[in-house]
Amino acid sequence: MPEIIADLLSDTLTRPTPAMREAMARAEVGDDVFGEDPTVRALEERVAGLLGHEAGLFAPSGSMANQLGLRLHVAPGREMVADQQAHVVRAELGAAAAFSGITSRTWPSVRGRLETSGPMSLVTTGVGPYQVETALVVVENTHNFGGGTVQPIETIREVRAATQPRGVAMHLDGARLWNAHVASGVALADYGTAFDTVSVCLSKGLGAPVGSVLVGSADAMAEARIWRKRYGGGMRQVGILAAAGLYALEHHVERLADDHARAARFAAVCAEVAPGTIDPATVETNIVVLDVGAAGLTAAAFVEGTLARGVRTYAVGPAAVRLVWHLDVDDAGTEAAIAAAREVLTAAA
Repeated sequence: MPEIIADLLSDTLTRPTPAMREAMARAEVGDDVFGEDPTVRALEERVAGLLGHEAGLFAPSGSMANQLGLRLHVAPGREMVADQQAHVVRAELGAAAAFSGITSRTWPSVRGRLETSGPMSLVTTGVGPYQVETALVVVENTHNFGGGTVQPIETIREVRAATQPRGVAMHLDGARLWNAHVASGVALADYGTAFDTVSVCLSKGLGAPVGSVLVGSADAMAEARIWRKRYGGGMRQVGILAAAGLYALEHHVERLADDHARAARFAAVCAEVAPGTIDPATVETNIVVLDVGAAGLTAAAFVEGTLARGVRTYAVGPAAVRLVWHLDVDDAGTEAAIAAAREVLTAAA
């Protein structure tokens, strides 16, 4: 394999900075299964406060945080609804059905963008023993497979206003909510308080090595703690990881704007070199999804071509390639990615 100059496979690839490692080394720790890790408690309280909720629960992964949130709201045999590209239905390996007996239905979306008509066309309540009742609407913000789409706060509020009187809860898969906040200027608490539970990741653009936090009411988080243990997610002296999350919140949120700017620059060049591969106006955050079929390429050919030039990218469909900017891809890495994409796309023309 050639030397990798820019690794754009995912923003999960970020590595702790030296200062973050120092914070981890200094962390005060305790046994978190007994609720005795002070650094974990500080992280949970900090994230819950930022999102306007009572309490939080540290989890080892975004998928576990999501699954805990789903389990809180949906009894076995009832349903959740989400868009057809949502991470909870496409990339969590059927966990909601396998672990919690949850059924699901999906609505179509364009780039994952939430429209009020989508979930409300599916929500079913008051049907007694004749149909499956909807218990939960799941929204993803930003939307991964949609290409980093930021969900409009006005639409979120419309869905909330429509679901709440019907007793239907809402969960936010906010793995990249930090990106949505920075790109839109909408306060984290404005996003957070529109949902009953919210999961956020620390191990993507923020650069922490591990961890997500689920937030909600104090009672809900107490129940989620039981399910976390049941799912095998109880951890011991995990303050060393929570310290990385606290450091990331202090130092790595606002810098996400740099990732957004670099992704936008890359997209603009690709649109110029190979029209039809990307509309730069759709690049709202740190994710670019190229339709390389418009340039006469398969995704595999594009990925192979950029890799040979030291840039790692990710095929997400037969002709779709995803590139994700993050803490470890700077301006020089971005220029390398632009040069590699230019060469591969031009050669195919």
